[in-house]
Amino acid sequence: MKLKKLVLTVFTLLLAVFFTGVCFAEALTEIVSRGELRVAVQSGSAPYAFVDKNGTQAGSMIDFAKGMADAMGVKLVILDFDWDGLIPALLSGKADILAADMTPTLKRALKISFAAPWIYVQPCIFTKTDAKFQSLEDVNKPGVTVGVLLGSTGETIAKQYLPNATIKSYKGGGRMIVQALIAGHVDAGVNDDLAVLTVLPDFPPNSIRLLDKRLGQGKDPLSFAVRHESVNLLQWINLYFETIRANGTYDQNIAYWLQGVDWKKDH
Repeated sequence: MKLKKLVLTVFTLLLAVFFTGVCFAEALTEIVSRGELRVAVQSGSAPYAFVDKNGTQAGSMIDFAKGMADAMGVKLVILDFDWDGLIPALLSGKADILAADMTPTLKRALKISFAAPWIYVQPCIFTKTDAKFQSLEDVNKPGVTVGVLLGSTGETIAKQYLPNATIKSYKGGGRMIVQALIAGHVDAGVNDDLAVLTVLPDFPPNSIRLLDKRLGQGKDPLSFAVRHESVNLLQWINLYFETIRANGTYDQNIAYWLQGVDWKKDH
């Protein structure tokens, strides 16, 4: 009887391992069989992902996603969500990949799996050029309103470093915080430095400045993400970025979208 029970237990475990392996391989296999790669983005965060003047999805991460779809031999389908809808879209199966300027955190990693970082940024405080604020201490005072993106790492870090200020959260891309600042709805903003610097050319020259001191203990990574069970897809994404770093495609993307301004004329 004991032997029969042991055999049954071992058989059950083997079945579990088999079906787990099938599940792990399913995501990548399903994408290829389906003939399309579904990628969730937030289209309010140029130059990462946005809708250009021709009504076309464009941006650094859009180009990376196109490269992935081409390498898989499938059609790319871009799905646009608000920031707080990105993770639910991935978990529900609407999207295969989440491609946003999202920082992997321990809390987020309880729900989704992050690929290796594709770039690093650092949170900063920014304000109007003629504002009196010169330091973090100047901003961290009662009566000062700080704009952040709802659900972002910037929102978390603003609450940590600016507990005495009033934090005002906005839905959408980083451009919204700059617009709120220009309009006088907030006194300062917190976002990653790259996101701020890349939108400044769209606003009056020398109207916004970044405070010298960055927030946090170092640079924050940004990563693509998949569902926990999509292990093979996660490994494939990491291999994709290794490949385009080696052949120069990655550097071309970063130079065009994140280090230059030619894309503003083209899109």
